Amino acid sequence: MTVTTAPEPVVVDELITETADRLFGELCTHEAVQAAEDSGGAPDIWEAFCETGFDLIAVPEEAGGSGGTLAEAIEVLRLVGYHSAPIPAAENGILGGWLLAEAGLERPDGLVTVVPPRIGSGLRMGSGEQPAGTDDSAGGGAARCLTGTSAGDCTVEIGDDGSAHLSGTAERVPWARSAAAIVCVCECDGTSMVVSVPASGCTITPLPNMAGEPRDTVNFDGATGRAAPAPDGVDAGALAQRGALSRVALMAGAIEKMCQLTVSYTNERVQFGRPVARFQAVQQHLVWAAQDAALVRMAAEVAAREATRGDAPFEIAAAKLVANQAAARATKACHQAHGAMGMTQEYPLHHFSRRLWSWRKEYGSDAHWSAVLGEMATGVGADGLYPLITSGTAALG
Repeated sequence: MTVTTAPEPVVVDELITETADRLFGELCTHEAVQAAEDSGGAPDIWEAFCETGFDLIAVPEEAGGSGGTLAEAIEVLRLVGYHSAPIPAAENGILGGWLLAEAGLERPDGLVTVVPPRIGSGLRMGSGEQPAGTDDSAGGGAARCLTGTSAGDCTVEIGDDGSAHLSGTAERVPWARSAAAIVCVCECDGTSMVVSVPASGCTITPLPNMAGEPRDTVNFDGATGRAAPAPDGVDAGALAQRGALSRVALMAGAIEKMCQLTVSYTNERVQFGRPVARFQAVQQHLVWAAQDAALVRMAAEVAAREATRGDAPFEIAAAKLVANQAAARATKACHQAHGAMGMTQEYPLHHFSRRLWSWRKEYGSDAHWSAVLGEMATGVGADGLYPLITSGTAALG
């Protein structure tokens, strides 16, 4: 008889939830979020967030972080989305801090952000391959590598001494204008390398996303930084999955809050002598929004739990696809229930809907994650489909 041991439970300390919720509840007022959109940041909110240690949660203490689990970091991100906090919580710790810690690179004072990899194509080896218009005069044993970004290819020349020289342009880099360092992943001769470059050495063009959050263009020409090999399991694919998980957590919080706003508004708004929430057509919108809020939160919690235990490609892919689709349905239902009020700057609904429309496009579209899940399903065959659905990544062997 074979006896299997149940995995250790993944539990998030309630104090983390309570502290983050109280912090954001006090600071992320409607006026503060509006002002951050106009100025491109909220330094007061970010400073208070850092004072709690939440900015580096899940980064090991020996690497300068606060410790904690990935599940705890994801819970904090859910509350960032719930309060529409205009801060780079995902980039600084879960993504950039994780890459630097895994590669053993020194963390600078200040914010760290990452260059999102090109989803779907990953990174290409630079050995014997280089972009048109470049020469082969790196010298000193330098290796020329390509890193696939959301904008195209950037060239990284890595020397024997760990120096890194970058050229090219990356678009839609979150919070680059406020960063002390910009981190990316490249692959050179079959080895994944983590590269960290001081933002002061780059030319940064400020650009916002639909929600007014910084998604800047970074020109690396002439930028110099440090590079180090990454351990197994840390590469562009892992960064894409971790980035997707971060967006799922943010969307889970935003959909939940958007649904609560809609319920409150429709109960207060009176039409034809009764609250509009009592009309069956409006109730249908409320039910759809509530279903999506519960669905995405559950998907985020399951994916975070499995990613804390180990690899979770199936859970993360499914969660991102669920969140992307739910964001579209929920924003439609909530705006429909609000009517014209939901379109005004003075009312906070747009803080959530515009973020949802932006986040669902980052780290993989519906089509990408549908294809990923389809490949997993066809890979296990007909007999493996049900175990894949019920057991997730564990069924992939």
